[in-house]
Amino acid sequence: MVNEPTESRSTVENLDPIVISEEQFNRAAHCVKGLKSGLVEFLKKPKRVNIVNFPVEMDDDSVQSFQGFRVQHNRVFGPGKGGIRYHPDVTMEEVVSLAKLMTWKCALVNVPFGGAKGGVVCDTKNLSDRELRRITRRYTSELYDEIGPHQDIPAPDLYTNEQTMAWIFDTYDVLHPGFNNRPVVTGKPIEMGGSYGRYEATGNGCLFATQRFLSKALIPEHQDVAGTRVAIQGFGDVGAVAANAFHRQGAKIIAVSDSKGGIFSAAGLDPTEVERFKATHNTVVGMADTMTITNDELLELECDILLPAALGNQIHAGNAVNVKASLVVEGANNPTTPRADRILQERGIYVLPDILVNAGGVTVSYYEWVQNQVNEQWDYDTTTEKMRAKLHAAVDSVFSRWQAFVVGEESTRDQMPDFRTIALAIAIERVVHATLLRGIWP
Repeated sequence: MVNEPTESRSTVENLDPIVISEEQFNRAAHCVKGLKSGLVEFLKKPKRVNIVNFPVEMDDDSVQSFQGFRVQHNRVFGPGKGGIRYHPDVTMEEVVSLAKLMTWKCALVNVPFGGAKGGVVCDTKNLSDRELRRITRRYTSELYDEIGPHQDIPAPDLYTNEQTMAWIFDTYDVLHPGFNNRPVVTGKPIEMGGSYGRYEATGNGCLFATQRFLSKALIPEHQDVAGTRVAIQGFGDVGAVAANAFHRQGAKIIAVSDSKGGIFSAAGLDPTEVERFKATHNTVVGMADTMTITNDELLELECDILLPAALGNQIHAGNAVNVKASLVVEGANNPTTPRADRILQERGIYVLPDILVNAGGVTVSYYEWVQNQVNEQWDYDTTTEKMRAKLHAAVDSVFSRWQAFVVGEESTRDQMPDFRTIALAIAIERVVHATLLRGIWP
């Protein structure tokens, strides 16, 4: 049951990604006993920030300058791991915060990578494939000594894909001849050493994490996804796969959206039909027998599960009071602000955090990296079942820690740590423990 908030709240909040990541960290750090202040400062800051500016010759023979970033936050567990996003609004602050998120995500699911992230400031919708290839190759060459199979391993992210990874691999391979360079990127085409199940991993992981969470019976009326009404913001690589995965398990997909708007059907949507329509019209908007809605309206629909799988800061202090779902499942990175977290918790709405829900992608990326090291290629079922087991174990560890806190503390629910805080606390503890085991050098 969704409760009303007990107090009115200002909708003004600081959406700076660094501020948000530090606020989330500080909340979680209070749940970690004996955390040394020096380690706190170490974990808040990235290990290395690379900013590159480079010219690219465009199709009309003009020259444009582009800016790119690659941030390595932490490498205590192993090489950096994280996607590269192409978007006109990419900032260094955003990339730093996402690199931190990758550190916690890898630690939470016990994948031996550290956190990294990259980005190029560009609008892919106004660039040709030839221009994107030149941008990608030049960006890769600028990071010649910063990425590598045992140093920092990129992957696809917002508006990048397996073709982008193929260009990065080829560029890196030309610049580093004589080695097995396939593990330098993950999310590659299958023909180039990509892993079966990698494309579907993040979307499938949203389903696996949700199923495991619902089985804990915190929402008595919904102990499985079958029969639930699901609204998905973002019908891209993650959202579309998640929609199909939930649909196959008996959920009713009542709404989906893309950057141009959304569609709603109380009777339910067939994700396969939506994909066909979008492939022809380049948007989901306008599909027959659906009602057109905005992205904002989708977030406030009457539903059981709300799955934001688009951009960050979509659920915030201004609209969290209107969310009507019983469970928010974060397919995107940072879709819920700290203020919104508090409001949702106060209203009795559970949030499954991004570092848990969308960790399927980095998990199968790790499996791809392992396969590349030994020149093997596993089948879809093998990688998917391995990933399912990883996510189930992560959900179990977060739930057990949360349950122990509930039993051990006499507090009202709105004072208890939420699942994001518990998940971050577990990840922070693991990184701190590994750091101290390795020893502070020199």
